Amino acid sequence: MRYCVTLILLIFSITAFAQQRPVEDKLIQFSGIITDMDSTDVIPYVTITNLSAKSKRVGADYRGYFTFIVNQGDTILFTAIGYKKFSTVIPTSMPDNKYTIMVKLKAEVINLPTVRVFPWATTEEFTREFLSMKLADDDMAIAKKNLSRSSIDGLIQTLPRDGQEIGSQNYRYNFDRMINKNMVQTNPLLNPFAWGKLMQQIFDGDKSRNEN
Repeated sequence: MRYCVTLILLIFSITAFAQQRPVEDKLIQFSGIITDMDSTDVIPYVTITNLSAKSKRVGADYRGYFTFIVNQGDTILFTAIGYKKFSTVIPTSMPDNKYTIMVKLKAEVINLPTVRVFPWATTEEFTREFLSMKLADDDMAIAKKNLSRSSIDGLIQTLPRDGQEIGSQNYRYNFDRMINKNMVQTNPLLNPFAWGKLMQQIFDGDKSRNEN
């Protein structure tokens, strides 16, 4: 009788364990895409850790997509450089064996302390360079140097003409052309006075050479 009771209890235990085991060990196909919370851009190569399965790790691809097998109730952790950690729990009551999620990671801003880099290795090198350096001119010295005659002459030779100078030159050119448009230019070869002046210069030249 004792053996019969033990056998009956063993059968009930096996039956109850068989009924509960599929629910506890139900496998879920966990899939999703990881994006940035602010820009909605995909985040590639994010590390995904299953904290409930001995910290098993998988990685998202270059499109931010991932898919792997989990169990109900598993805690999943998402980590990426420059982003805050995000964790989620797989629901325990699911009618289907597939679970899809859209993961949004928040960018993590880290304020680093200010670092000043000096080009001197020791204090002695800094002191030597400081004592030998040439101090820069103040504003008054710079203004006098820019307004000197040599500086202005150099600017005149190198700087291009501005709009006012070009406009003044065009105005003078158009004015001269307007004044002289009705004047007939004479040919000096046909001018008898020009020939007479030329002959007089020749005679004066001969006379001065004879006197010498």
